[in-house]
Amino acid sequence: MDQLFAPWRIEWVTRDGGSVDGCPFCVLPERDDDRSSRIVARSEHAFVILNNYPYNPGHAMVIPYRHEGDYRALDDDALLGHARLKGRTFDAMDAAFDPDGYNAGLNLGGSAAGGSIDDHLHTHVVPRWTGDTNFMPVVSDTKVIVEAVDETYDRLHDAFAAQPGATVTDDDRAVTLALDGSASE
Repeated sequence: MDQLFAPWRIEWVTRDGGSVDGCPFCVLPERDDDRSSRIVARSEHAFVILNNYPYNPGHAMVIPYRHEGDYRALDDDALLGHARLKGRTFDAMDAAFDPDGYNAGLNLGGSAAGGSIDDHLHTHVVPRWTGDTNFMPVVSDTKVIVEAVDETYDRLHDAFAAQPGATVTDDDRAVTLALDGSASE
């Protein structure tokens, strides 16, 4: 048996509040500690959360606050807020990680689309680098993630904090963004 050591994961596994009762995309934004919930930025209609099982360092999701599985059911304000926060997420990732490109997409249509949470839509944003896929997935069905999620949180939090219209109240709270560029409330 091959073994892959990831000792930094023990902090996530043993954290308080390890299980979420209900939809995690509804429950986590209501908690007091954004850092432990991995929420890195918020706007009026959506928030950005790091993926607990990233495909690459920086893998985040942009999620509307409204619990909805059908993209077509979002109102115009929610759609625009979601789209603008995706744009700001690309900007933050450019500043934090300097990737060569991105994969971004929604898993819509239930389990057939491949998502584990299909009743609260969310957009995955995955930074990509030329050569980021190596021999490990091919020869051993193993993906190597080269950065701990806590380090990713700090880098992305700092990049969102440097954007126009950003308000930071605490390093453990998500950056609040006014998407029109004005000071956030």
